[in-house]
Amino acid sequence: MTRFQHVAMLGAVVIATALCSWGQFAISVSFGPPLLPVYAQPLCPAPGYIWTPGYWAWDPLDGAYYWVPGTWVLPPTVGLLWTPGYWGFVNGAYVWYDGYWGPTVGFYGGINYGFGYPGNGYYGGEWRGREFYYNRTVNNVNVTNITNVYNQTVPNNNINRVAYNNGLNGVQAQPTQQQLAARQQHHDPPTAAQTEHQQAARKDPAQFASANGGNPAVVATPKPGALNDPQAKRAALPPAPTPPANASNNKPGTQQNNQHTGGQQNVPRPSAADEQATHTPPKNAAARRQAEPPQQQAPTPGMQQPQPQKEQPKKQQQPPQ
Repeated sequence: MTRFQHVAMLGAVVIATALCSWGQFAISVSFGPPLLPVYAQPLCPAPGYIWTPGYWAWDPLDGAYYWVPGTWVLPPTVGLLWTPGYWGFVNGAYVWYDGYWGPTVGFYGGINYGFGYPGNGYYGGEWRGREFYYNRTVNNVNVTNITNVYNQTVPNNNINRVAYNNGLNGVQAQPTQQQLAARQQHHDPPTAAQTEHQQAARKDPAQFASANGGNPAVVATPKPGALNDPQAKRAALPPAPTPPANASNNKPGTQQNNQHTGGQQNVPRPSAADEQATHTPPKNAAARRQAEPPQQQAPTPGMQQPQPQKEQPKKQQQPPQ
């Protein structure tokens, strides 16, 4: 197949459109992204970094989704928070809305990205003056190096792993009045480090869903672009099933709310690898609980369903002589 034929074929699948998304150029795709992978969060590298969750991006040249790992990022200025981008089903296609930096967190499709982003608002931390404080309930923070911490329970009503809003099996969420107001505030685009991070993921074939079946090689990194860092988190779960690919099936009146797909996110779980690599082993149970980093809860892989017992053939009775 020539390059011209390849591009022509992609033209039937991808429609690149200039959308009013705060001056950003967005794309729309005829089929939805895979489910979000479940992964552990790398240790926060230093004070001031804010967690930006991973997401599925689209490569129009290859005609495939690829995973951009979640990573810790320095905000462009003090006081700004990150609103993640998200996919939304609009007028028969899946449209990407870019993430942005702003004084408050806006609407991100109701997508449960985990680690303080349960689908509505941000609970991973807050600015207190010029210092950023971390919620240790949902962040992997070494309290020896970072002392600006607190503990707050995070609401987690949306436990699915669907990566798009609206449409068949999509997350059914609408922006609140506060989120609509946040949309009108001044926003900063992704930083140069975030853009380079996305480009690094795009250059890695192992990040593409067409190659990994929805199970990317690197799911999270300690800093932007650090896909080969020893602290980068590698996928260890079986491939996630892909939502229905035919966008034509997403018609009004057929939308369903798949609230029970996949495992629960935003629930802290201990990570033995991070314990050994970044913390001194605690001497008692209380200290051990303080050192446990958060991890998204994964559905139990490899669980076998009980097999039904085969019915034994009945012996045919002989007629009496």
